[in-house]
Amino acid sequence: MIRMRSRLFLLHVLVLSLLVVLAVRLWQVQVVRGQEFVTRATETRTRTVIEPAVRGQILDSSGRPLVRNQTALVVSVDRTALARTPDGGRSVLRKLSAVLGTPVKKLKERIRPCGPGVSQPCWTGSPYQPVPVEQKADTRQALQILERQEDFPGVSAEIQSVRQYPGGQAGAQMLGYLQPVTEAELEKRAGLKAAYSGVDLAGRDGLEEVYDEALRGKPGMRRVQVDRMGKAIGVEQQVRPVSGDNLITSIDARVQAVAERALARAMHNAPKADGGAAVVLDARTSRVLALASAPSYDPAVWAGGISASGYQRLLSPKSGMPLVSRAINGQFAPGSTFKVSSVTSMLRAGYPLNGTYDCPGSYMVGDRAFNNFHGIGLGPMNLHTALVKSCDTIFYRAAYEQYLRDGGRNPKKKPREIFANTARAFGFGRPTGIDLPGESSGRIPDRRWKKEMWTLTSGTNCRRAQTGYPEVTDRARADFLKRLASENCAEGFILRPGDSANFSIGQGDVLVTPLQLARAYAALVNDGKLRSPRIGWARVRPDGTLVETYDVPVVGKLPLSEKERLYIKNALSEVASDGTAAGAFAGFPMDKVRIGGKTGTAEVWGKEDTSWFASFAPTNDPRFVVVAMVSQGGMGAQTAAPAVREIYEGIYGIKGKAALPGGRPVARLPRFAPDGTVAR
Repeated sequence: MIRMRSRLFLLHVLVLSLLVVLAVRLWQVQVVRGQEFVTRATETRTRTVIEPAVRGQILDSSGRPLVRNQTALVVSVDRTALARTPDGGRSVLRKLSAVLGTPVKKLKERIRPCGPGVSQPCWTGSPYQPVPVEQKADTRQALQILERQEDFPGVSAEIQSVRQYPGGQAGAQMLGYLQPVTEAELEKRAGLKAAYSGVDLAGRDGLEEVYDEALRGKPGMRRVQVDRMGKAIGVEQQVRPVSGDNLITSIDARVQAVAERALARAMHNAPKADGGAAVVLDARTSRVLALASAPSYDPAVWAGGISASGYQRLLSPKSGMPLVSRAINGQFAPGSTFKVSSVTSMLRAGYPLNGTYDCPGSYMVGDRAFNNFHGIGLGPMNLHTALVKSCDTIFYRAAYEQYLRDGGRNPKKKPREIFANTARAFGFGRPTGIDLPGESSGRIPDRRWKKEMWTLTSGTNCRRAQTGYPEVTDRARADFLKRLASENCAEGFILRPGDSANFSIGQGDVLVTPLQLARAYAALVNDGKLRSPRIGWARVRPDGTLVETYDVPVVGKLPLSEKERLYIKNALSEVASDGTAAGAFAGFPMDKVRIGGKTGTAEVWGKEDTSWFASFAPTNDPRFVVVAMVSQGGMGAQTAAPAVREIYEGIYGIKGKAALPGGRPVARLPRFAPDGTVAR
């Protein structure tokens, strides 16, 4: 009996303890953490869906689309959802393969994350983002997926806007492309992370990258009520997305097309040509009217993920590296087009503007003879004629004399280096600052550069001076390279006499980009002010409301007086009619539009010459600056000058309809109707 009572007592104690514990727990849940659990319960009944904004268009100066949007049915795969299926998504991918007609292997390649050792195609975006596997699904395919969602967990089909390029390959490097937002970008840009939709794309290269934030817009949000099974039962809150702004550029689609055709024809007519560029600037403002680079590619290849072979082709030297813009990244010796800087250097060094200078067939620089073109002597002449006839020996002599004044091989403590410093004042040796990413700086080789290069390369040169180049099959070239390595090993840090001579005619180690040369000529024939070229002109809302305009900044001034500048300009005005480009412009109606400019032929060891022509028109009141360059194109008058002629013929309508009927760049922003269309 006593034992029974003890057991009952213990049972009572246990029950009371449990009741106390339950009461305490209820108090914690309802009082202490009540609000927290209410919030969590609310969250489980709602889902927040970010709606991406429609990306803004990129338009030309008249409102024509260079890049626009079109709607498409996009099929995407959520890797996280696939991983939760019993077989890791294998059966889902097999079913999806049957619907889309795409091999399972390719689907797996498209959804795998990129990383070290992973080749294209692969997914560069966030691992939490649905991966588009088909950008142009048809309605039948989409319905098969949507009506049988139980068979396709993690697979969605929805209408999205995708980029379309009306001009095809025209200006592809300038326009850029889109790729998925990466985790690194999300971490770097807090605002982007907060508004990340899961299907966002970011601008890569070109205008898409530079103006990405403006073009992107602001995503919307829908807070959807769902039941315990996750089925939507209503919309609790909705904020509509705000479309991105449209970017109006100074590019004229008609001039761009003319430049592309002219460059393609020039490349075709030069059998060994492996690359080229054409730049058209507004001579007064330095706004870019056309920027062509060859070879080019179709930017639509990025949609839905590029194949491994396609990606390699864009970067392969065998295909000409079409992803690289020769206009802003191509660095080439400019040849005689550089002489506008050399004439200016002579004037700054004290040579008389109206002096007479001898142009012999060759001139001794140190212990080596430097020849005129074909070794032809042209006799006494002034600087005006030296530019028109492109005499080399006048510039060899002036550059060598300045080299000796600076101390020659044993330079003074502070040498003037007039030729190098004048070239920098023309904007060479540094990026122009154009609103495009990754621009090259070119190269102005002075004494400091020689020392820096020797420090970097002396080890290799000294080793090659001993071993030579056994892998080079051409015996003469191998011997030359060994002698050059030996010379650079011993005294590669010294600026030699020949370096100064080569510099004066834009050869040797001098490198410029086509855009650098174009903006230097624009400053020369306009007002002497060096500007940083711009492609972006204005940003407008989709309804045409102006948001802001982009000015072209002045970044320098040419070291020339007004009299000197006009002297050089007048000399260049005779090159196409009476000088080295006369043959290329034979029959051109100079009485209607007079062309000025300068040919350039730059020698490249083991290759054909680089062909250049830098020009402006009309000569009396320049409105356009046009520069063409063809790598391995031969003489400047042979390839580049005819390309420039074709561009002017297209602009002015010499042989057909004029690209610019008024003979001048578009000066006013386009007007838009309330629905966003261009008002004609």
